This record gives sequence, structure tokens and C-alpha cells, in this order.
Amino acid sequence: MSAPQATRTTALHAGAWWLWALGLATAASRTTDPLLLGLLVGVAGYVVAARRTEAPWARSYGAFVKLGLVVIAVRLAFAFFLGSPIPGTTLVTLPEVPLPDWAKGVRIGGRVTAEGMVFALYDGLKLATLLICVGAANALANPARLLKSLPGALYEAGVAVVVAMTFAPNLVADVQRLRAARRLRGRPDRGVKALLQVGLPVLEGALERSVALAAAMDARGYGRSAEVPPAVRHLTSVLTLGGLLGICAGTYGLLADSGGGYGVPLLLAGLAAALAGLWLGGRRSVRSRYRPDRWGVRAWLVAGSGIAVAALMIWANDYAPAALHPPAVPLTAPVLPLWPAVSVLVGLLPAFVAPLPSGADRADRGERADRADRAAARGRAPAVDPRMKEPTQ
Repeated sequence: MSAPQATRTTALHAGAWWLWALGLATAASRTTDPLLLGLLVGVAGYVVAARRTEAPWARSYGAFVKLGLVVIAVRLAFAFFLGSPIPGTTLVTLPEVPLPDWAKGVRIGGRVTAEGMVFALYDGLKLATLLICVGAANALANPARLLKSLPGALYEAGVAVVVAMTFAPNLVADVQRLRAARRLRGRPDRGVKALLQVGLPVLEGALERSVALAAAMDARGYGRSAEVPPAVRHLTSVLTLGGLLGICAGTYGLLADSGGGYGVPLLLAGLAAALAGLWLGGRRSVRSRYRPDRWGVRAWLVAGSGIAVAALMIWANDYAPAALHPPAVPLTAPVLPLWPAVSVLVGLLPAFVAPLPSGADRADRGERADRADRAAARGRAPAVDPRMKEPTQ
């Protein structure tokens, strides 16, 4: 009797991961509370640790976290040397450079206050959280599957976006691979000299990938389009452009402190016009999809959790804005508001409902094989794991 086959898990739709991450980013844009922002970063990091794969793009999350720390450091440096004078407790007084009258409101040096530095810290942490949420989407969503799911009208633009999205993950993977190779050869992998010596192989690898991508696109007939009547082309352009303008205006109305009355109608009208334009523009595409990704129940749950976090934070910002924006003047300790914190925890749902990575079952079988080998070496068990097809080596 043969061993039972392992259940084959299907990958989650890439669009669901992006909707979840954009929901967390929208929630981060509605608050400056460092405790809530830290909670959002923790939720995103936990989901990435629980559901990311071993693919090259999945390793870029750490780079986005480091980029967020750099953003915070730069924001604090600008506030220290070039920030506006916010009244409060003086930390240090720098020599101030006199500026002409047309540069009023800008200072170089001068008095640095604790309130100004705390305000800059909150602002930098907010931007860093946005970057980390985008990094979570890059680490979880397969760019190739995301490209395959795009409408036909956006395929060519989607190719450019996906290539740009995969640049940073591939760059990080190349740098890690070359640093590991230098360590194996007994060479230093840190410092400016090592970075310069790694730069040329990384550039060579990027050029090779570009040539291979161009050849693959040419072999697959990239850029072919079907003939459509001129009236359909003009109508498609009008609907798409008008829909995108409506979406931008409606989104601004929703995210701004005022303008919620016209934000929802404009957003809905823009979405309808953009979808109609995409449907008409898809008639020019002659490509086909092999095994298209299905939007199942798990995708709805993952995307819905991110949308729920964003909606609850927007509602909390309208209901109690003071709880989400701790004042820097006067300087007070931030407090974690209860209900906004509970709404952020809704974003943990993908860590439990999303399918496991495709390599998880292989790692589990490898761990069982290692345990069987160790037991066999101690003379307590045979060297063959009965739950595996082949003897362990």
C-alpha cells in the first residue's frame, strides 16, 4: 500500500495580499500614535513570518524594514538641523545661519526642542509604517501571479510595474548570495570595499536578467494587439482617464479631514467608469491565461481583513481624532486606545486563514526525515520513515 499523497495547497490570489497590505497602510495614514503604528508593523511582520515563501521576492521584507528605519533617521536629522522652531523644552541650541527675507520660515541651526523632535519622530514613524506595509505585500504576493491576474488593458503597464517591483527583491537576493560566497572564500563581506566589489557582479546579474526577460517577452509575442474601431478606442480612453481622475478625487475626499460628502460618490463613479474602460480596452488584448488564479473564500477573508482595518481606523479617526493623534505640544506620553488597537488586530486574520506556503510540506517531511535518521543512529528506530515514499539518506 503506497504512502498517502501530501495535500497540494493552492497559492492565495496576489491581489488579496495587496488589498490587505493597502488596508493596513490606509490605517497607518490615519494615525500618528506610535503605539498603534508599532502594532501595525507587528501585525504585518507576524503575517509575513507565518505565510511567506522561500522565493526571492519574499526576502525583501527585511530591506523595507531597514528602509523605514533610515526614513525615521533622516526625518529626525532634518528636524534637528532644519526643523521649524516649535516652542517647548530646549534640548540644544545650534549656531543659526542667517537667511535672506525670501527664505522666511526656513532655518538652519537654532534652538532644538524636545517637542519638535517628538513631532518629527511621529511623522517619520508614520511614513516608515507605510513602507513596511508595502514591503509586506512585496514579500507575500507573487509578482508573476499578480501580472497574470491583471485585466488585458493593463497588461503592458503591468509588466513594467512588475519588473520594477521585482528589482528590489532580486537585488537583495543577489547581494545576499554574493556576500555568502565571499564568506565561504574567507573574504570580508562588510564595509565599503566589500560593497564596491559586490556591486559589479550584481550589475552583471541585473543585465543578464534584463536580456533574458527581453528574449522571453519577444518569444511570447509581447506587444501584439487586435484591431478595434476608432470610436471604441476613444471611448476607452475617455472612460479610463475620467475614471482614474474620479478615483483620485474620491480617495482624496475620503482621506482628507473634510470632503467625505463628495468622496464616496466620486469614488464609486470613478470605479464604474474605470472598470468600463478596462473592459473595453481588454478587447485589444489577444493574450490568453493558463490556469488563471481563482478568487476564493480565503482571498475574500484576507482582503476583507485589510479593508476592515482601514474602515475601522477611518471611523475611529472621525469619532475620536484626539485618541489617534497624541499631541506633541505639550509633551505627553502616548496612550494605546483600546478599540483602534482591537481593530488593528483584525489584520492578523491572514496568518490563520491563508494557505500555507508551498514549501512548508517539504520542510515538514525533511524535518521528519532528520528525526528518523537521528533515531536510527541511536539504534531506536529504523532508518526509513514510514510516512515517506523513499528511504532517508
